[in-house]
Amino acid sequence: MKKIRVILLFLFSLPLLLSAQRGPQAIRKNVPLDSIALSDPAILADKKTNMYYMTGTGGMLWKSNDLKTWEGPFRISQTDDNSWMGPQPMIWAAEIHAYKDKYYYFATFTNRAVKIDTVGKNVIERRASHVLVSDRPDGPYAPMKDPTYLPADQPTLDGTFWVDTDGKPYMVFCHEWLQNLNGTMEKIELKPDLSGTTGPRTLMFRAKDAPWSRQKDENGKDEPNKVTDGPWLFRTSTGRLGMIWTSWVYDVYTQGVAYSSSGTLDGPWIQEKEPITPPNFGHGMLFNTLSGKLLMSVHSHKSVNGRYIRYPHLFEVDLTGDKLMLGKPYKP
Repeated sequence: MKKIRVILLFLFSLPLLLSAQRGPQAIRKNVPLDSIALSDPAILADKKTNMYYMTGTGGMLWKSNDLKTWEGPFRISQTDDNSWMGPQPMIWAAEIHAYKDKYYYFATFTNRAVKIDTVGKNVIERRASHVLVSDRPDGPYAPMKDPTYLPADQPTLDGTFWVDTDGKPYMVFCHEWLQNLNGTMEKIELKPDLSGTTGPRTLMFRAKDAPWSRQKDENGKDEPNKVTDGPWLFRTSTGRLGMIWTSWVYDVYTQGVAYSSSGTLDGPWIQEKEPITPPNFGHGMLFNTLSGKLLMSVHSHKSVNGRYIRYPHLFEVDLTGDKLMLGKPYKP
């Protein structure tokens, strides 16, 4: 348990290094995908511009027309220094979603100068999922109407976007385990223009519900892991609603899948028994290439000179049946 906690805290500190916003960064061209260090990679395939836009932790953007080589990093988010985020917030798990002729930047922002809680030895910083907007996929992305989307006294993260069968837009997000000691997956309705949230939040499931996630307690006994990370919603060709999400199997970052019995966000959500990806791959999302091929973007961990670095990878995916089937690694 102590080993896992040390690894988690170290990995969570990486975004601070990646999102340091002091001074300009040189724009590089013709960079191969496997040469980009990036956590939580999310790729938008935009047919209007015939381009791919990759975001993730760190608040930067990479652009490509073929998935093979990329140009970047570009800074695209604009935040208010006087808001709860403060100056130069850490930015995690950014995703771009096209919706009703605009582009929305779902990301987790952290103001490390503000502490909102202490649970045991866990000092909780001001962290929350939030949404910015732009008329262009490459930004800039700016705040909208509501100053907050989720409760100020709770750390929330990894917000993603889904329009459910009722036609309403929702944010699906995690309430962090550091505070509640067993991470949750939750949903909340968004306003029609995504400028804020409306109504109560609803619990979807807890980290402990996954039979595949494991950790050791303080006495070395096996128990379910506490972490919920990286939700992404999808629907199979048979209409079945699923969610890929990430936790840990001891000290290995691992991704699983759950399916909704009702076909809506309301669930109940049934966890698959086994992980969906190989060990050391997680925080995935799905996208169709500009030619229509379905892929999963994930990251892996690699130790480089004593540092844990995350790199994006692509896998082929099949949704033609009743379940998500992961295929072979995809090389553009």
